[in-house]
Amino acid sequence: MKDLKPGRMRELVRGMCSDWAVSIRTACGAIGFDRSTFHYKSRRTDQAAVAKRIREICETRVRYGYRHVHAQLDREGWGFNVKKVYRIYRELGMQLRHKTPKWRVKAKLRDDRAEAVGPNDVWAMDFVHDQLATGKKLRVLTVVDTFSRYVPVLDVRYSYRGEDVVTTLDRVCRKVGYPKTIRVDQGSEFVSRDMDLWAYQRGVVLDFSRPGKPTDNAFIEAFNGRFRVECLNLHWFMTLADAAEKLEAWRRYYNEERPHGAIGNKVPIMLTKSGGVTSPSP
Repeated sequence: MKDLKPGRMRELVRGMCSDWAVSIRTACGAIGFDRSTFHYKSRRTDQAAVAKRIREICETRVRYGYRHVHAQLDREGWGFNVKKVYRIYRELGMQLRHKTPKWRVKAKLRDDRAEAVGPNDVWAMDFVHDQLATGKKLRVLTVVDTFSRYVPVLDVRYSYRGEDVVTTLDRVCRKVGYPKTIRVDQGSEFVSRDMDLWAYQRGVVLDFSRPGKPTDNAFIEAFNGRFRVECLNLHWFMTLADAAEKLEAWRRYYNEERPHGAIGNKVPIMLTKSGGVTSPSP
């Protein structure tokens, strides 16, 4: 009888208590079953629930490995150690394939993606490349509010890292407010730990587009096209400071003077919470 599993032994004890009208103590003593085992209730979290959450994280953040997934679960209070997360992660077949051909990479887009309904609801962000007259490369961080088409910042640097993106966003958001969501691609600057931690601390959702699918972030792609045609292609930049000055002048023109057909030929500044005041300095 001791070879029976605890679940079967509990059923046997309950049957004895019901049929013979004896106490649990007596029934357990008669069959040699420890009462503490009979009363034990598992505190283990349902694995199906955590497996579902791991799948959701991997489908929305397609470049997350199991350690990033574990960190996300730990923030949410699941209480699983990294080894168990790794086991479930492998069982679900979520391992990253670093050498997969680009045309085979797939990612599931967020099902609940919806259009922006007000200013600072959804931002879109990307990089644009250009160069100085001397040939030195430049990178411009472009950000646009998808509701108002307002451009909070055009930040130009020689190079950009994840921590630089965080610095720029923090500086701008303190003046214009924090967005609820930022749509970005899978660039290394946007999937960095610095960016992830910043978004978590500020309550901002990073909505990643699928690799090779620029249409997932069409707002910023359209803006970047206009930015290149109307600004970058019309200017020579002699120095980094010269580029920053010209880009800021164009940003103010775009926000405060240039009519935008998608918003009824209004200027973006009119649809922001600022009520028509001039664009804040970068």
